[in-house]
Amino acid sequence: MRAACTLRGMSGPFQLSDRALSLKPSSTVAVTSRALELRRQGVDVISMSVGEPDFDTPDHVKAAAMAAIESGKTKYTAVSGIPELREAISAKFARENGLSYAPDCVTVTSGGKQALFNAFMALLNPGDEVLIPAPYWVSYPEMVALAGAVPVAVPTTPESGFQLDPQALEARVTPRTRMIVLNSPGNPTGAVFTPEVLQAVAGVAQRHGLIIVTDEMYEHLVYDARQVSIGLYAPEHTLTINGASKAYAMTGWRIGYAGGPRGVIAAMNALQSQSTSNASSVSQYAALAALEGHEATARFIDMARGAYRERRDVIVAGLNALGLPTPTPQGAFYVMANTDRIHTDELEAARRILDDARVAVVPGTDFGAPGQVRLSYATDLNTIHEVLRRIGTLLT
Repeated sequence: MRAACTLRGMSGPFQLSDRALSLKPSSTVAVTSRALELRRQGVDVISMSVGEPDFDTPDHVKAAAMAAIESGKTKYTAVSGIPELREAISAKFARENGLSYAPDCVTVTSGGKQALFNAFMALLNPGDEVLIPAPYWVSYPEMVALAGAVPVAVPTTPESGFQLDPQALEARVTPRTRMIVLNSPGNPTGAVFTPEVLQAVAGVAQRHGLIIVTDEMYEHLVYDARQVSIGLYAPEHTLTINGASKAYAMTGWRIGYAGGPRGVIAAMNALQSQSTSNASSVSQYAALAALEGHEATARFIDMARGAYRERRDVIVAGLNALGLPTPTPQGAFYVMANTDRIHTDELEAARRILDDARVAVVPGTDFGAPGQVRLSYATDLNTIHEVLRRIGTLLT
């Protein structure tokens, strides 16, 4: 008998849902597949596409996870997370962000992406419109669409450092607008929205009765700017999303969290109870150590931030010297480079950089960034110098 997985097509009972069919295929798949194929052939390809720290998880965090395993803390937890972690997150919000979220106004999720997904599913109805500054993280519009809502891009420009214009945002408000999604520091641009911009956006939300969902995953990776949580300016309108992945180099541990109005958090917990249930128990105890081990955690963050700043300066200067205009990001660990000198189509430019320079970058297509590619500088300086040399060879 042939295995079911050998079935071709979608005839018979396995017809895909409209929801699944509505998902847009990634325009980066072809480039990614090509990079993997070249590596299988033994070609030396440098990847500048990975969106995660290259540092190892801090030792005190790993030790806490091992202690949790040895003491048998490997059972189900409350859907919303262990009480100790929710209390630590509540204290973190107050200490670092000036936000007042009681522990029962906090939920722990399997990564920041699940926190966002739960929020959209809990708050959006079919036909609602959601304003999203562009360039944006690729998952925002897709998750909004899965909730039946309509993503509406609000363009920003490289010339402004991808700073959001509150007037342009408000101009796109309609009677169907329900939510604003913010990401600062941002992926893919590294933009950090100024306190003045955030105050103005808070005013837009207050005037029009809108929800603000703010993704602050990169909050500790800020270089030449001041990171402020918009919840300070419109607390009654704001749901704050964060997690352990970027600040503590814990991407694979899958711990995200959210703080917001008690009723919204309860709805997100109800959704989670019928999907994944609790986040990994061991990962929760590891995240607890990251949040409570203030001195060791602070040393790690300072070390990582210093390294990223140095790398940023090198890659920005190098790309601009090659004639690929690249704004200086104020946070995160990404740059957006204009690739018109290589090709006006960013997909073709990414293919040429891969095929001719053996460097894998992410075309800006799915970020809402035509004519640009994203490079991650979460890698060592030697690699960055080699990347610049290879791209330079392509351009000579």
